[in-house]
Amino acid sequence: MNSAQPPSPSSHQGPRPFELFAHNKVAGAVVLMAATVAALLWANSPWHASYQAMLTTHARVGLGAFEIDKPVLLWINDGLMALFFFVVGLEIKREILAGELSTLRKAALPLAAALGGMLVPAAVYFAINAGGPGEHGWGIPMATDIAFALGVLLLLGSRVPIGLKVFLTALAIVDDIGAIVVIAVFYTESIALESLAIGAVLICLSALANFLGMRNAILYFIIGSFVWVAFLKSGIHATLASVLMAMTIPARTRADGAAVVSDVEGLTAELKRTGLPPEGQLLTTGQQHTLHRVQRTVSDATAPLQELEHALLPLVTFLVMPLFALANAGLNLRGDLIGAFGNPVCLGIVAGLFIGKQVGVFAFSAIAVRLGLADLPRGVSWRQVHAVAVLSGIGFTMSLFVGSLAFADPARQEVAKVGILSASILSAVVGGVLLFRAPREEPSSRTEPGAGSSSH
Repeated sequence: MNSAQPPSPSSHQGPRPFELFAHNKVAGAVVLMAATVAALLWANSPWHASYQAMLTTHARVGLGAFEIDKPVLLWINDGLMALFFFVVGLEIKREILAGELSTLRKAALPLAAALGGMLVPAAVYFAINAGGPGEHGWGIPMATDIAFALGVLLLLGSRVPIGLKVFLTALAIVDDIGAIVVIAVFYTESIALESLAIGAVLICLSALANFLGMRNAILYFIIGSFVWVAFLKSGIHATLASVLMAMTIPARTRADGAAVVSDVEGLTAELKRTGLPPEGQLLTTGQQHTLHRVQRTVSDATAPLQELEHALLPLVTFLVMPLFALANAGLNLRGDLIGAFGNPVCLGIVAGLFIGKQVGVFAFSAIAVRLGLADLPRGVSWRQVHAVAVLSGIGFTMSLFVGSLAFADPARQEVAKVGILSASILSAVVGGVLLFRAPREEPSSRTEPGAGSSSH
């Protein structure tokens, strides 16, 4: 083999797009944690009144009957978080078309794990709160916060095989789909059919634009903005509008791969011949024309879905989610925390996230593998799967979001926050320790839990 030959893509530890995604998530987890700490400090400082004042300050947008008047807290939860769910929708579509959910065999394990990770926690919560005032919060422990969970995995570095990281990512994405369905179906109190019909027509218009080959992001932004308003007025949470809009974004390229390579080679040769001016000087007409052709070639070779996801992911990760945490994680620690832990709502959330999640994810994964419906990722042991099942109990962002929809009573929201933060910290610490202590590989354990365990 020629030693000067560059390594093939398969020689890398993991696929480059996933590495970029994962590292963006872990960096976002650090910022998200900082925002959470800032919210806790601010809400419990001598300036706590200014924290509440900021969240309850009203802002108005629009004219006359088209005016939207909401407090800052709801502008963040209903407005900025719509952008978060739009990116989630793009990720879901990408994974379905060309990722870990693109075939039934590849999707079987995360689908089974996510199903167990939703049903069992909800059942645990409901069993504790059935018939009580907190019964409506059963959806809170169903969610997994992918940023924090992936952050714990990536902190352990090479001890975690790439297959485990991909499994957790796919699990969390399927989990997000379930959470979106739950929000749309069970946390919508009343529906204005006229507004909903307008939103549906606009989504069909966006899908038609995709079918006709329109790729301008501004067009989809304008349509999406009206869809968001229509769904907001309909009574169905704008979460669903964002995900449905994401599904209409074009995911096809305009150019053939071989043609792109040929065009780039020709344009590169042309740039070498004409050269480019030093920094600060204007391009010649010919140079500018060549660079415009380079831009068109790159644009034609990239799907709008990927361009939008690449552009919006940093904005969502480093601005939207931290602002959401700042606005929603401000738990009043001066209250009766001991009493909160005795509240059925808090108990249901902690038990659902920490116990229900790990039981549901692990048991349903084991059943899927045992029945031959799915395979464990290469190099992944059952002890590592159990550790990931524990980590999936980090609910945080999505759990806080569902909690804000489930309870109108501020006191019950505070109790829910105690449960969410406590369960998320417990899941992160215990899951991280279990993962650190798990063997790196158990080759004989790929069929069922416990197989080959005597060799360790």
